[in-house]
Amino acid sequence: MDEPFASLDRRAFLQVLGSGLLVTVSAPEAWAQPGSAMPVAARLFLNEDGTITALSGKVEEGQGPRAELTQAAAEELRVGMDRVRLVMADTDLVPDDGMTAGSRTTPRNALEMRQAAATARELLTAHAARQWSVDPGTLGVEAGVIAGPGGRTMTYADLAKARDAVATLGQPIRTDVVLTPVTGWKVLGRPAARPNARDLVTGAHRFPSDVVRPGMLYGRVLRPPAYGSTLESLDLSAAKAMKDVVVVHEGPFVGFAAPSSHLATQALEAAARAASWRSTPQLASNETVFDHLRAHAHRDDARTEEKGTVEAALQKADRVLTASYLVAAIQHAPLEPRAAAAEWNGDRLTVWAGCDGPFRAQQHLSEELGVPRERIRVIVPDMGGGFGGKHTADAAVEAARLARAAGKPVSVRWTREEEFTWAYCRPAAVIECRGGLSATGTLLAWDFTSINPGGAALGTPYAVPHSRVASLGSDSPLPQGSYRCLGATANNFARESFMDELAAAAGKDPLAFRLAHLDNRRLKAVLEKAAAEFGWAARRKQVTPELGVGLACGTEKDSVVAACVEVRLDRRAPRIEVTEVCEAFECGPILNPGSLLSQVQGCIVMALGGALTEELEFKDGKILNPRFSRYRVPRFRDVPRIAVHLVENRDIPPAGGGETPIIAAAPAITNAVFAATGVRLRSMPMRGEALPKA
Repeated sequence: MDEPFASLDRRAFLQVLGSGLLVTVSAPEAWAQPGSAMPVAARLFLNEDGTITALSGKVEEGQGPRAELTQAAAEELRVGMDRVRLVMADTDLVPDDGMTAGSRTTPRNALEMRQAAATARELLTAHAARQWSVDPGTLGVEAGVIAGPGGRTMTYADLAKARDAVATLGQPIRTDVVLTPVTGWKVLGRPAARPNARDLVTGAHRFPSDVVRPGMLYGRVLRPPAYGSTLESLDLSAAKAMKDVVVVHEGPFVGFAAPSSHLATQALEAAARAASWRSTPQLASNETVFDHLRAHAHRDDARTEEKGTVEAALQKADRVLTASYLVAAIQHAPLEPRAAAAEWNGDRLTVWAGCDGPFRAQQHLSEELGVPRERIRVIVPDMGGGFGGKHTADAAVEAARLARAAGKPVSVRWTREEEFTWAYCRPAAVIECRGGLSATGTLLAWDFTSINPGGAALGTPYAVPHSRVASLGSDSPLPQGSYRCLGATANNFARESFMDELAAAAGKDPLAFRLAHLDNRRLKAVLEKAAAEFGWAARRKQVTPELGVGLACGTEKDSVVAACVEVRLDRRAPRIEVTEVCEAFECGPILNPGSLLSQVQGCIVMALGGALTEELEFKDGKILNPRFSRYRVPRFRDVPRIAVHLVENRDIPPAGGGETPIIAAAPAITNAVFAATGVRLRSMPMRGEALPKA
């Protein structure tokens, strides 16, 4: 039995998975995720009823890995999806596959699952061949049955009962194992619903915020009134006097646990009224944040890449354009705010948490609580969204602290206001662009300085002889972190908006201008596909002051995307209405077209919020719009006609599809507004108030 299972005795392990034969498929050190403690790619468990249990450290938060990894195992084991049981995100049972982030599940973990399953299939086939004294090459596997000469068969269920197969199957993964080619896929490449879809729609599934343990209490935590506030004095007597309330005060942590969330909130409010805070002045607000980022940019630590001589090329250019683009800080706004339940059993801790890195959460809990990692079990039930916003396990630590003091399980469920205020946000950004054009409208020089969003999609995909790109950090007034597709949402917005400005200055059609500067065949293909399906040439001629069309494209995470949009402008309201989005997306071979389609559609809708309505408003260290009544995410009535065209490319390995589709819609919208009005909106969100009056 491999090292990750050392903390479980055999009886406990079999109680979890049932009777059968454990197939451990491990990988060399180089295959481990960066920072992972365990170099394990995948594990499989053969059950005596003929089903297979597959184990993965990934988290299902709505992006589809539960179906995709099940398909991957089923494809290479030659069984249907209904024969595979996938166990995910349980630190006592699964390998450390790293965080569920960066669109890595499809290119990395699905591949590892396939290699593990294919290796297991070969080893099982070889075992059967030895039993029958035949060449393994003469045997085939179909529907979990190994067929041999003379009508002999051996099923996975038979092998699960064959204890002499244990030594045979304890072999390392073969990275050169022959995988089923795309043309031979029978399970992969087809739409497949999440295996637990019925539980989701009937309400049987328990999200992290639904977890209930015997005797469980509900927790609340005292928060500062503003960023930069320090607790000076605290009177907990009123809270301690409340019946059945547990009060915990450990350094800066002050929390309350009670048999009901209402009672815990009453204790919190009583303590908050008696608390005194010292506040550090917070000078930046959402109205001054861009000047703040410029003034505090880390210019000495800039990540810069340069090709050619940009300054000399700009001096020689016949026309030079400059523009600055501003991107507001926004929240991830998942359906389910942070939540966790914690339970102590002696010196062992079990936490059910809503976060996308169970092993990272385990380490965090160990450091915060002073408990060895091997005594901490983290389980992440399929959760209600993350979008890059749940890399931390804040609620898990809070629940564990309260549970330890109370001697009972405790659930901590952040309110929406806590989620908007204390969860990290997508960074605000300032992006400064310069471009030089020749007399014939050719792009000669490109200078792109991105302040604060990060370096994702920083480099231009366009062919420019002289280019310089720089990524600078800054001192953010808000807690900030990852977001869907990271800084590419900001960087691609600026680049594709500026490309339109350059096209207009050159007197070129925006599509033709891009195609003339594109050597990236994949990006060119999706751009041409989106334009053709949208009817770009004809619809561009139909533009009016109230109706505009625009396009944009981009590449990130080894995938490519292009979008065309139509907008209608109500200058009296004033309002920008997106009426149609046509998007083409390519991420290599498509493992699950149904899931991928949903991801692209979700990205488009999410992009509308960042483009038109979403912005964190803050002043004096306080979030001013910490609820959905004041923070405007897209509603059903905001959703336009959406046409998604999945372009499959079987000549390359698969890439992730849950992030890159978000980056094209926003710049296409602002480009459409310009086409109708001649006015450039260089900030997100785009305000209808900026439109010229009717």
